[in-house]
Amino acid sequence: MTSFADLGLSEDILKAIQDVGYATPTPIQEQAIPYVLQMRDILGCAQTGTGKTAGFTLPMIEILSNGRARARMPRSLILEPTRELAAQVAENFTTYGKYHKLNMALLIGGETMTDQISNLDRGVDVLIATPGRMLDLYERGKVLLNDIKIFVIDEADRMLDMGFIPDVERIAGLLPPIRQTLFFSATLPPEISKLASRFLNNPKSITVAPSASTAININQFLIMLPSDNDWQKREALRIILKRESVQNAFIFCNRKRDVATLNKSLKKHGFNSGELHGDMDQSGRTATLDQFKRGDITFLVCSDVAARGLDIADVSHVFNFDVPFNAEDYVHRIGRTGRAGKIGTSYTLTTPEELKQIDAIELLINKQIAREVIPDLPEATNRPSQHRRSDRNAHKDRHAPHKGKPREHHHRAAAEPVIVAETHKKPVAAPVVSRPHPEQQHSAHAAFGSNLPAFLKRPATRSKG
Repeated sequence: MTSFADLGLSEDILKAIQDVGYATPTPIQEQAIPYVLQMRDILGCAQTGTGKTAGFTLPMIEILSNGRARARMPRSLILEPTRELAAQVAENFTTYGKYHKLNMALLIGGETMTDQISNLDRGVDVLIATPGRMLDLYERGKVLLNDIKIFVIDEADRMLDMGFIPDVERIAGLLPPIRQTLFFSATLPPEISKLASRFLNNPKSITVAPSASTAININQFLIMLPSDNDWQKREALRIILKRESVQNAFIFCNRKRDVATLNKSLKKHGFNSGELHGDMDQSGRTATLDQFKRGDITFLVCSDVAARGLDIADVSHVFNFDVPFNAEDYVHRIGRTGRAGKIGTSYTLTTPEELKQIDAIELLINKQIAREVIPDLPEATNRPSQHRRSDRNAHKDRHAPHKGKPREHHHRAAAEPVIVAETHKKPVAAPVVSRPHPEQQHSAHAAFGSNLPAFLKRPATRSKG
Protein backbone atom coordinates (compact mmCIF):
# COMPACT_ATOMS: atom_id res chain seq x y z
CA MET A 1 0.00 0.00 0.00
CA THR A 2 1.34 3.43 -0.99
CA SER A 3 2.13 5.91 1.79
CA PHE A 4 2.67 9.68 1.65
CA ALA A 5 6.38 9.03 2.20
CA ASP A 6 6.48 7.20 -1.14
CA LEU A 7 5.30 10.30 -3.05
CA GLY A 8 8.47 12.38 -2.63
CA LEU A 9 7.26 14.79 0.05
CA SER A 10 9.65 16.26 2.62
CA GLU A 11 9.81 15.33 6.28
CA ASP A 12 8.19 18.57 7.41
CA ILE A 13 5.14 17.96 5.21
CA LEU A 14 4.94 14.31 6.27
CA LYS A 15 4.99 15.44 9.88
CA ALA A 16 2.12 17.87 9.23
CA ILE A 17 0.13 15.11 7.52
CA GLN A 18 0.76 12.82 10.45
CA ASP A 19 -0.45 15.52 12.85
CA VAL A 20 -3.76 15.60 10.98
CA GLY A 21 -4.05 11.82 11.27
CA TYR A 22 -3.88 10.80 7.60
CA ALA A 23 -1.94 7.62 6.87
CA THR A 24 -2.46 6.81 3.19
CA PRO A 25 -3.15 9.07 0.17
CA THR A 26 -6.37 8.94 -1.80
CA PRO A 27 -6.16 7.81 -5.46
CA ILE A 28 -6.16 11.38 -6.81
CA GLN A 29 -3.42 12.33 -4.34
CA GLU A 30 -1.37 9.25 -5.12
CA GLN A 31 -1.43 9.95 -8.86
CA ALA A 32 -1.27 13.76 -8.88
CA ILE A 33 1.38 14.61 -6.28
CA PRO A 34 4.39 13.03 -8.05
CA TYR A 35 3.56 14.77 -11.35
CA VAL A 36 3.01 18.14 -9.66
CA LEU A 37 6.42 17.76 -8.00
CA GLN A 38 7.85 17.15 -11.49
CA MET A 39 6.39 20.55 -12.54
CA ARG A 40 4.03 18.92 -15.06
CA ASP A 41 0.72 20.49 -16.01
CA ILE A 42 -2.18 18.48 -14.63
CA LEU A 43 -5.71 17.86 -15.85
CA GLY A 44 -7.32 16.17 -12.84
CA CYS A 45 -10.82 14.76 -12.63
CA ALA A 46 -12.16 13.06 -9.53
CA GLN A 47 -15.52 12.94 -7.82
CA THR A 48 -16.04 15.37 -4.99
CA GLY A 49 -14.79 14.35 -1.56
CA THR A 50 -11.76 12.40 -2.81
CA GLY A 51 -9.06 14.81 -1.65
CA LYS A 52 -8.33 16.94 -4.72
CA THR A 53 -7.36 19.94 -2.59
CA ALA A 54 -4.54 18.13 -0.80
CA GLY A 55 -3.56 16.72 -4.19
CA PHE A 56 -2.26 20.15 -5.19
CA THR A 57 -1.64 21.95 -1.86
CA LEU A 58 0.87 19.37 -0.56
CA PRO A 59 3.21 19.45 -3.57
CA MET A 60 2.82 23.23 -3.90
CA ILE A 61 4.12 23.68 -0.35
CA GLU A 62 7.08 21.47 -1.27
CA ILE A 63 7.87 23.47 -4.42
CA LEU A 64 7.39 26.91 -2.84
CA SER A 65 9.50 26.09 0.21
CA ASN A 66 12.50 27.15 -1.90
CA GLY A 67 12.36 30.80 -2.83
CA ARG A 68 11.15 34.12 -1.51
CA ALA A 69 8.19 36.32 -2.41
CA ARG A 70 8.43 40.02 -3.25
CA ALA A 71 5.92 42.74 -2.40
CA ARG A 72 2.74 42.61 -4.50
CA MET A 73 4.23 39.82 -6.64
CA PRO A 74 2.74 36.46 -5.54
CA ARG A 75 4.56 33.29 -6.55
CA SER A 76 1.46 31.15 -7.03
CA LEU A 77 -2.23 31.76 -7.69
CA ILE A 78 -5.21 29.55 -6.92
CA LEU A 79 -8.63 30.54 -8.30
CA GLU A 80 -11.78 29.29 -6.56
CA PRO A 81 -15.41 29.88 -7.60
CA THR A 82 -16.75 30.72 -4.12
CA ARG A 83 -15.53 32.42 -0.97
CA GLU A 84 -16.14 29.28 1.10
CA LEU A 85 -13.94 27.16 -1.14
CA ALA A 86 -11.21 29.80 -1.14
CA ALA A 87 -11.27 29.94 2.67
CA GLN A 88 -11.16 26.15 2.85
CA VAL A 89 -8.08 25.96 0.61
CA ALA A 90 -6.45 28.58 2.82
CA GLU A 91 -7.11 26.34 5.82
CA ASN A 92 -5.39 23.48 3.99
CA PHE A 93 -2.26 25.56 3.46
CA THR A 94 -2.27 26.61 7.10
CA THR A 95 -2.63 22.99 8.23
CA TYR A 96 -0.11 21.35 5.91
CA GLY A 97 2.34 24.25 5.83
CA LYS A 98 2.64 24.65 9.60
CA TYR A 99 6.35 23.73 9.51
CA HIS A 100 7.15 26.02 6.59
CA LYS A 101 7.52 29.80 6.52
CA LEU A 102 5.19 30.54 3.62
CA ASN A 103 3.13 33.71 3.40
CA MET A 104 -0.45 33.37 2.21
CA ALA A 105 -3.13 35.88 1.23
CA LEU A 106 -6.85 35.31 0.73
CA LEU A 107 -8.61 37.65 -1.73
CA ILE A 108 -12.38 37.24 -1.54
CA GLY A 109 -15.38 39.53 -1.74
CA GLY A 110 -17.29 40.54 1.35
CA GLU A 111 -14.09 41.32 3.24
CA THR A 112 -12.27 44.63 3.65
CA MET A 113 -9.56 45.29 1.07
CA THR A 114 -7.29 47.03 3.56
CA ASP A 115 -6.04 43.85 5.23
CA GLN A 116 -5.80 42.04 1.89
CA ILE A 117 -3.68 44.80 0.38
CA SER A 118 -1.51 44.84 3.49
CA ASN A 119 -0.83 41.11 3.09
CA LEU A 120 0.09 41.61 -0.55
CA ASP A 121 2.53 44.38 0.38
CA ARG A 122 4.42 41.99 2.68
CA GLY A 123 4.98 39.51 -0.15
CA VAL A 124 2.88 36.42 -0.82
CA ASP A 125 3.97 32.89 -1.67
CA VAL A 126 0.42 31.57 -2.06
CA LEU A 127 -2.42 33.77 -3.32
CA ILE A 128 -5.92 32.26 -3.09
CA ALA A 129 -8.67 34.30 -4.72
CA THR A 130 -12.08 34.45 -6.33
CA PRO A 131 -11.92 35.83 -9.90
CA GLY A 132 -13.86 39.04 -9.25
CA ARG A 133 -11.79 40.25 -6.30
CA MET A 134 -8.59 39.19 -8.05
CA LEU A 135 -9.32 41.40 -11.07
CA ASP A 136 -10.53 44.25 -8.87
CA LEU A 137 -7.24 44.45 -6.99
CA TYR A 138 -5.22 43.99 -10.19
CA GLU A 139 -6.99 46.92 -11.85
CA ARG A 140 -6.24 49.03 -8.77
CA GLY A 141 -2.56 48.23 -9.18
CA LYS A 142 -2.37 46.40 -5.85
CA VAL A 143 -1.11 43.09 -7.22
CA LEU A 144 1.24 42.10 -10.05
CA LEU A 145 0.98 38.70 -11.74
CA ASN A 146 4.22 38.51 -13.71
CA ASP A 147 6.01 36.31 -11.13
CA ILE A 148 3.43 33.48 -10.94
CA LYS A 149 5.15 30.09 -11.09
CA ILE A 150 2.11 27.87 -10.34
CA PHE A 151 -1.44 28.58 -11.50
CA VAL A 152 -4.33 26.46 -10.15
CA ILE A 153 -7.89 26.49 -11.49
CA ASP A 154 -10.02 24.57 -9.00
CA GLU A 155 -13.63 23.41 -9.54
CA ALA A 156 -13.38 24.42 -13.19
CA ASP A 157 -16.87 23.15 -14.06
CA ARG A 158 -18.32 25.33 -11.32
CA MET A 159 -16.46 28.30 -12.78
CA LEU A 160 -18.28 27.57 -16.04
CA ASP A 161 -21.68 27.33 -14.35
CA MET A 162 -21.20 30.60 -12.49
CA GLY A 163 -20.09 32.56 -15.57
CA PHE A 164 -16.50 33.09 -14.39
CA ILE A 165 -14.80 31.69 -17.47
CA PRO A 166 -14.27 35.10 -19.17
CA ASP A 167 -12.61 36.35 -15.96
CA VAL A 168 -10.48 33.20 -15.73
CA GLU A 169 -9.38 33.61 -19.34
CA ARG A 170 -8.44 37.24 -18.71
CA ILE A 171 -6.45 36.36 -15.60
CA ALA A 172 -4.65 33.58 -17.44
CA GLY A 173 -3.68 36.10 -20.12
CA LEU A 174 -2.00 38.26 -17.47
CA LEU A 175 0.27 35.44 -16.26
CA PRO A 176 3.74 34.54 -17.56
CA PRO A 177 3.51 32.09 -20.48
CA ILE A 178 6.08 29.82 -18.83
CA ARG A 179 4.38 28.46 -15.73
CA GLN A 180 2.91 25.29 -14.29
CA THR A 181 -0.90 25.03 -14.57
CA LEU A 182 -3.01 22.64 -12.51
CA PHE A 183 -6.58 22.19 -13.69
CA PHE A 184 -8.94 20.32 -11.34
CA SER A 185 -12.62 19.54 -11.66
CA ALA A 186 -15.16 17.02 -10.43
CA THR A 187 -16.65 16.76 -13.92
CA LEU A 188 -15.22 17.37 -17.38
CA PRO A 189 -17.97 18.36 -19.82
CA PRO A 190 -16.85 19.15 -23.40
CA GLU A 191 -16.73 22.90 -22.75
CA ILE A 192 -14.30 22.42 -19.86
CA SER A 193 -12.12 19.97 -21.79
CA LYS A 194 -11.86 22.49 -24.64
CA LEU A 195 -10.96 25.24 -22.17
CA ALA A 196 -8.31 23.08 -20.52
CA SER A 197 -6.61 22.49 -23.87
CA ARG A 198 -6.04 26.26 -24.13
CA PHE A 199 -4.51 26.64 -20.68
CA LEU A 200 -2.45 23.46 -20.36
CA ASN A 201 0.80 22.43 -22.01
CA ASN A 202 1.21 18.69 -22.55
CA PRO A 203 -0.77 17.91 -19.37
CA LYS A 204 -0.86 14.68 -17.44
CA SER A 205 -4.50 13.59 -17.38
CA ILE A 206 -5.61 11.95 -14.15
CA THR A 207 -9.08 10.46 -13.77
CA VAL A 208 -9.69 8.30 -10.73
CA ALA A 209 -13.44 7.83 -11.18
CA PRO A 210 -15.88 8.08 -14.08
CA SER A 211 -16.87 11.67 -14.73
CA ALA A 212 -19.91 12.69 -12.66
CA SER A 213 -20.10 9.38 -10.79
CA THR A 214 -21.29 9.21 -7.20
CA ALA A 215 -19.43 7.49 -4.38
CA ILE A 216 -20.49 3.90 -3.77
CA ASN A 217 -20.61 4.50 -0.01
CA ILE A 218 -23.55 6.96 -0.31
CA ASN A 219 -26.98 5.35 0.03
CA GLN A 220 -29.33 7.27 -2.28
CA PHE A 221 -33.12 7.44 -2.03
CA LEU A 222 -35.95 9.24 -3.82
CA ILE A 223 -39.07 10.20 -1.86
CA MET A 224 -41.96 10.19 -4.32
CA LEU A 225 -44.57 12.85 -3.57
CA PRO A 226 -47.97 13.04 -5.28
CA SER A 227 -48.00 16.78 -6.04
CA ASP A 228 -45.82 19.85 -6.37
CA ASN A 229 -46.86 21.43 -3.07
CA ASP A 230 -44.40 23.17 -0.74
CA TRP A 231 -46.36 22.41 2.42
CA GLN A 232 -46.44 18.70 1.59
CA LYS A 233 -42.70 18.73 0.86
CA ARG A 234 -41.97 20.34 4.21
CA GLU A 235 -44.19 17.81 5.97
CA ALA A 236 -42.42 14.93 4.20
CA LEU A 237 -39.01 16.33 5.14
CA ARG A 238 -39.99 16.59 8.80
CA ILE A 239 -41.19 12.98 8.81
CA ILE A 240 -37.86 11.77 7.39
CA LEU A 241 -35.81 13.90 9.78
CA LYS A 242 -37.70 12.43 12.74
CA ARG A 243 -37.37 8.80 11.64
CA GLU A 244 -33.70 8.97 10.56
CA SER A 245 -30.71 9.02 12.89
CA VAL A 246 -29.35 12.29 11.54
CA GLN A 247 -26.12 13.46 13.10
CA ASN A 248 -25.99 16.56 10.88
CA ALA A 249 -27.17 17.34 7.37
CA PHE A 250 -27.15 19.72 4.44
CA ILE A 251 -30.64 20.51 3.09
CA PHE A 252 -30.50 21.98 -0.43
CA CYS A 253 -33.07 24.26 -2.07
CA ASN A 254 -32.96 25.59 -5.63
CA ARG A 255 -34.03 29.13 -4.73
CA LYS A 256 -32.50 31.46 -2.19
CA ARG A 257 -35.86 32.67 -0.89
CA ASP A 258 -36.94 29.07 -0.26
CA VAL A 259 -33.87 28.60 1.95
CA ALA A 260 -35.18 31.23 4.38
CA THR A 261 -38.74 29.88 4.23
CA LEU A 262 -37.70 26.29 4.93
CA ASN A 263 -35.32 27.29 7.72
CA LYS A 264 -38.08 29.30 9.39
CA SER A 265 -40.45 26.30 9.12
CA LEU A 266 -37.89 23.89 10.62
CA LYS A 267 -37.20 26.23 13.53
CA LYS A 268 -40.94 26.58 14.13
CA HIS A 269 -41.21 22.78 14.47
CA GLY A 270 -38.31 22.54 16.91
CA PHE A 271 -35.42 21.59 14.61
CA ASN A 272 -31.97 23.06 15.24
CA SER A 273 -31.36 24.63 11.83
CA GLY A 274 -29.56 27.51 10.14
CA GLU A 275 -29.39 28.92 6.62
CA LEU A 276 -26.66 29.67 4.08
CA HIS A 277 -27.05 31.34 0.69
CA GLY A 278 -25.30 33.76 -1.64
CA ASP A 279 -27.20 36.88 -0.55
CA MET A 280 -25.75 36.71 2.97
CA ASP A 281 -22.74 38.86 3.76
CA GLN A 282 -19.42 37.06 4.13
CA SER A 283 -19.22 37.41 7.91
CA GLY A 284 -22.65 35.83 8.27
CA ARG A 285 -21.78 32.96 5.92
CA THR A 286 -18.52 32.27 7.74
CA ALA A 287 -20.18 32.37 11.16
CA THR A 288 -22.94 29.98 10.03
CA LEU A 289 -20.43 27.50 8.59
CA ASP A 290 -18.38 27.61 11.78
CA GLN A 291 -21.52 26.88 13.84
CA PHE A 292 -22.32 23.92 11.60
CA LYS A 293 -18.76 22.58 11.87
CA ARG A 294 -18.85 22.85 15.67
CA GLY A 295 -22.21 21.09 15.86
CA ASP A 296 -24.09 24.15 17.14
CA ILE A 297 -26.34 23.80 14.07
CA THR A 298 -27.62 20.34 13.12
CA PHE A 299 -29.42 21.11 9.85
CA LEU A 300 -27.94 23.62 7.39
CA VAL A 301 -30.52 24.76 4.84
CA CYS A 302 -28.61 26.11 1.87
CA SER A 303 -28.48 26.97 -1.80
CA ASP A 304 -25.89 25.53 -4.20
CA VAL A 305 -23.31 27.90 -2.74
CA ALA A 306 -22.56 25.00 -0.36
CA ALA A 307 -22.69 22.26 -2.99
CA ARG A 308 -19.08 22.37 -4.16
CA GLY A 309 -15.93 21.40 -2.38
CA LEU A 310 -16.85 22.18 1.23
CA ASP A 311 -15.00 19.59 3.29
CA ILE A 312 -16.85 19.12 6.57
CA ALA A 313 -16.10 15.81 8.21
CA ASP A 314 -18.74 13.33 9.33
CA VAL A 315 -21.81 14.82 7.63
CA SER A 316 -24.26 11.96 7.92
CA HIS A 317 -27.01 13.07 5.52
CA VAL A 318 -27.82 15.27 2.55
CA PHE A 319 -31.42 16.18 1.70
CA ASN A 320 -32.50 17.66 -1.62
CA PHE A 321 -35.67 19.57 -0.81
CA ASP A 322 -35.69 20.45 -4.52
CA VAL A 323 -34.31 18.31 -7.33
CA PRO A 324 -31.40 20.33 -8.80
CA PHE A 325 -31.93 21.82 -12.25
CA ASN A 326 -28.54 20.57 -13.49
CA ALA A 327 -27.87 16.87 -13.11
CA GLU A 328 -24.21 17.46 -12.24
CA ASP A 329 -25.23 19.56 -9.24
CA TYR A 330 -26.80 16.41 -7.78
CA VAL A 331 -23.38 14.76 -7.74
CA HIS A 332 -21.83 17.72 -5.96
CA ARG A 333 -24.67 18.07 -3.45
CA ILE A 334 -24.71 14.50 -2.21
CA GLY A 335 -20.90 14.53 -2.21
CA ARG A 336 -21.08 16.56 1.04
CA THR A 337 -21.70 13.24 2.80
CA GLY A 338 -19.86 9.92 2.59
CA ARG A 339 -16.48 11.65 2.57
CA ALA A 340 -13.15 9.95 3.29
CA GLY A 341 -14.70 6.52 2.77
CA LYS A 342 -17.41 6.91 5.42
CA ILE A 343 -21.03 5.85 4.91
CA GLY A 344 -23.44 8.61 3.93
CA THR A 345 -27.12 8.89 3.07
CA SER A 346 -28.98 11.18 0.67
CA TYR A 347 -32.70 11.76 0.21
CA THR A 348 -34.25 13.66 -2.68
CA LEU A 349 -37.86 14.82 -2.47
CA THR A 350 -39.41 14.35 -5.90
CA THR A 351 -42.72 15.40 -7.45
CA PRO A 352 -44.21 14.35 -10.80
CA GLU A 353 -43.12 17.72 -12.23
CA GLU A 354 -39.46 16.90 -11.42
CA LEU A 355 -39.26 13.41 -12.92
CA LYS A 356 -37.55 14.67 -16.09
CA GLN A 357 -34.76 16.06 -13.93
CA ILE A 358 -34.52 12.70 -12.14
CA ASP A 359 -34.21 10.92 -15.50
CA ALA A 360 -31.30 13.22 -16.41
CA ILE A 361 -29.59 12.54 -13.08
CA GLU A 362 -29.92 8.76 -13.40
CA LEU A 363 -28.62 8.92 -16.97
CA LEU A 364 -25.60 10.93 -15.80
CA ILE A 365 -24.68 8.70 -12.85
CA ASN A 366 -25.64 5.53 -14.74
CA LYS A 367 -27.66 4.29 -11.80
CA GLN A 368 -31.29 4.03 -10.79
CA ILE A 369 -32.03 5.64 -7.44
CA ALA A 370 -34.18 3.66 -5.00
CA ARG A 371 -37.78 4.92 -4.72
CA GLU A 372 -39.72 5.35 -1.50
CA VAL A 373 -43.22 6.55 -0.64
CA ILE A 374 -44.29 7.97 2.73
CA PRO A 375 -47.58 6.19 3.48
CA ASP A 376 -48.63 8.40 6.39
CA LEU A 377 -48.08 11.70 4.58
CA PRO A 378 -51.15 13.97 5.02
CA GLU A 379 -53.01 14.96 1.88
CA ALA A 380 -51.93 18.29 0.47
CA THR A 381 -55.59 19.09 -0.30
CA ASN A 382 -56.20 19.49 3.43
CA ARG A 383 -54.07 22.62 3.33
CA PRO A 384 -54.41 25.88 1.40
CA SER A 385 -53.11 25.61 -2.13
CA GLN A 386 -49.44 26.58 -2.41
CA HIS A 387 -48.46 26.63 -6.05
CA ARG A 388 -44.86 26.86 -7.08
CA ARG A 389 -43.41 28.68 -10.04
CA SER A 390 -42.26 26.85 -13.11
CA ASP A 391 -38.79 25.34 -13.18
CA ARG A 392 -37.87 27.71 -15.97
CA ASN A 393 -38.52 30.80 -13.86
CA ALA A 394 -37.05 29.21 -10.76
CA HIS A 395 -33.82 28.49 -12.65
CA LYS A 396 -33.38 32.24 -13.15
CA ASP A 397 -33.54 32.77 -9.39
CA ARG A 398 -30.34 30.79 -8.86
CA HIS A 399 -28.30 33.36 -10.75
CA ALA A 400 -30.01 36.65 -9.87
CA PRO A 401 -30.85 37.80 -6.33
CA HIS A 402 -34.39 38.97 -5.66
CA LYS A 403 -34.89 42.70 -5.42
CA GLY A 404 -37.77 43.96 -3.35
CA LYS A 405 -40.81 41.83 -2.73
CA PRO A 406 -41.11 38.50 -4.56
CA ARG A 407 -43.44 38.58 -7.49
CA GLU A 408 -46.76 36.88 -6.99
CA HIS A 409 -47.57 33.87 -9.12
CA HIS A 410 -50.34 34.68 -11.59
CA HIS A 411 -52.76 31.80 -12.02
CA ARG A 412 -54.49 31.25 -15.32
CA ALA A 413 -58.04 32.53 -15.21
CA ALA A 414 -60.69 29.84 -15.47
CA ALA A 415 -63.72 30.22 -17.73
CA GLU A 416 -66.00 30.25 -14.69
CA PRO A 417 -64.96 30.54 -11.01
CA VAL A 418 -65.47 27.34 -9.03
CA ILE A 419 -65.86 26.58 -5.35
CA VAL A 420 -64.68 23.24 -3.97
CA ALA A 421 -67.44 22.09 -1.68
CA GLU A 422 -65.60 19.10 -0.18
CA THR A 423 -62.25 17.42 -0.78
CA HIS A 424 -63.63 14.38 -2.59
CA LYS A 425 -66.58 15.96 -4.39
CA LYS A 426 -66.68 17.53 -7.79
CA PRO A 427 -66.41 21.32 -7.91
CA VAL A 428 -69.72 23.15 -8.17
CA ALA A 429 -70.33 26.38 -10.04
CA ALA A 430 -70.11 29.57 -8.04
CA PRO A 431 -73.37 31.46 -7.55
CA VAL A 432 -74.08 33.95 -10.34
CA VAL A 433 -73.96 37.55 -9.19
CA SER A 434 -77.09 39.44 -10.39
CA ARG A 435 -76.45 42.41 -12.63
CA PRO A 436 -78.80 45.27 -13.61
CA HIS A 437 -80.81 44.89 -16.79
CA PRO A 438 -79.11 46.47 -19.81
CA GLU A 439 -81.97 49.01 -20.14
CA GLN A 440 -81.51 50.01 -16.52
CA GLN A 441 -77.81 50.41 -17.12
CA HIS A 442 -78.36 52.70 -20.11
CA SER A 443 -80.93 54.84 -18.25
CA ALA A 444 -78.30 56.05 -15.84
CA HIS A 445 -77.11 59.58 -16.58
CA ALA A 446 -73.50 60.05 -17.44
CA ALA A 447 -71.26 60.90 -14.47
CA PHE A 448 -74.06 60.42 -11.89
CA GLY A 449 -75.10 56.79 -12.38
CA SER A 450 -78.18 55.99 -10.29
CA ASN A 451 -77.57 58.84 -7.81
CA LEU A 452 -79.28 61.56 -9.87
CA PRO A 453 -79.74 64.85 -7.98
CA ALA A 454 -83.40 65.92 -7.42
CA PHE A 455 -83.07 69.28 -9.20
CA LEU A 456 -82.20 67.50 -12.44
CA LYS A 457 -85.38 65.41 -12.25
CA ARG A 458 -87.69 68.48 -12.39
CA PRO A 459 -89.19 69.21 -15.90
CA ALA A 460 -87.49 71.98 -17.78
CA THR A 461 -89.43 75.31 -18.11
CA ARG A 462 -89.04 77.73 -20.99
CA SER A 463 -88.31 81.26 -19.95
CA LYS A 464 -90.61 84.06 -21.18
CA GLY A 465 -89.31 87.00 -22.95
